[in-house]
Amino acid sequence: MKLNVLMQNRAALAGSTITGLFIAIIIIGPMISPWGSGAFDFTAVLKPPSWSHPFGTDSLGRDVLVRVMEGARISLMISVSGVLAAMCLGITSGLFAGYLGGWFDAIVMRIVDLFFSFPAFVLALFLMVALGFGVTNVALAIMLVYLPIFARITRNTTEVVRGDAYVQAAQVMGQSTPRILFREILPNISAPILVQASIAVAFGIVIESGLSFIGLGVQPPTPSLGVIMADGQEYFRRAPWVLTLTGMTVTVALLALNLLGDGLRDLADPRLKRRDA
Repeated sequence: MKLNVLMQNRAALAGSTITGLFIAIIIIGPMISPWGSGAFDFTAVLKPPSWSHPFGTDSLGRDVLVRVMEGARISLMISVSGVLAAMCLGITSGLFAGYLGGWFDAIVMRIVDLFFSFPAFVLALFLMVALGFGVTNVALAIMLVYLPIFARITRNTTEVVRGDAYVQAAQVMGQSTPRILFREILPNISAPILVQASIAVAFGIVIESGLSFIGLGVQPPTPSLGVIMADGQEYFRRAPWVLTLTGMTVTVALLALNLLGDGLRDLADPRLKRRDA
């Protein structure tokens, strides 16, 4: 039934297809390419796109397409890791805050408000300056940026449904609070969380790329999308394809993940389930 809904939603189908192809390409592509991301060829420095090098080469003669594929995989891995950690902590704290209310809810929401007082990228920038550079710290920065968002969404939706009949029935049956939260409430509020997760992964890639672009994220020679764009920016006039094609890759990834978010929303919406039944 869910597959039927997906097939009928063109945006969701396009997002799922593009996302799947994108992930397959960045995983399989470097394995089958004759070029390595760190293989120098000083006879092919700053070569424009061609059949042998579809994205051209950089200032060290490295194949840009292979570097973009490996960089996209690293950027996606960092973003997904940070978002998953944010989901685990944010959903847990939001469920308990929305269900228990009282002083616990007040404390959690004040902490969330504190995080919300900073723009996302400014907060990530501050955390990188405080924590230092590297892959792990970028993922941690992304986690701290999106943790309050997941906490707020989960808390608000939990507060709405905690008085519903199925929750009251679970309470009468003597189910424990964690069981009620994770077995009864969470599945019924998953739609907005799933949508936010896909959006968060998309903009997590933007945060990673931005931090790495200004030298505060992933450090060379590790190829991430931000590192590659920063490298291409130095010789943009001579070889605009490095920065331009890497930026287009980021754009495609963002578009696919946002379309996928629309599809997840449609699939998880209970009203669509009843309509499709």
